[in-house]
Amino acid sequence: MRKKYIVRLTREERQLCEAVVDKLKGTSQKVKRANILLKTDADGPAWTDQQIADAFRCRRQTIENVRKKFVQEGFQQALEHQKPKITRPKSLDGKQEARIIAMRLGEPPKGYGQWTLRLLARKAVELEVVESISHESVRSALKKTA
Repeated sequence: MRKKYIVRLTREERQLCEAVVDKLKGTSQKVKRANILLKTDADGPAWTDQQIADAFRCRRQTIENVRKKFVQEGFQQALEHQKPKITRPKSLDGKQEARIIAMRLGEPPKGYGQWTLRLLARKAVELEVVESISHESVRSALKKTA
């Protein structure tokens, strides 16, 4: 299979990877990624993905991911592997959270002994505090107050 992402390390990058491997500096995953980069180097040993996977006991997909990250994002990102920062929009603003918390502190509806998350979510929609909300969003809003 023809490789889509070709790794070519500079002398400095190769030395840095060798230093990480020799001194076992960093996490075990960082050492593994340094080994993968060293072995996939087209100007170096140029092992196949399967050889590397067998040698370092990882999946072939891991090697492909490291090569892809190296080509697309650079050496440092491939070596360090920082998780992408995913930010989700909040489902509730401050006023909505306050109304749900106030509802929780009040008496539950007739026929109920206490508030449940699903009951709070239904009541918040019924009172038009929010257009729609899941019980998990209610849980996370209430958890902040604990």
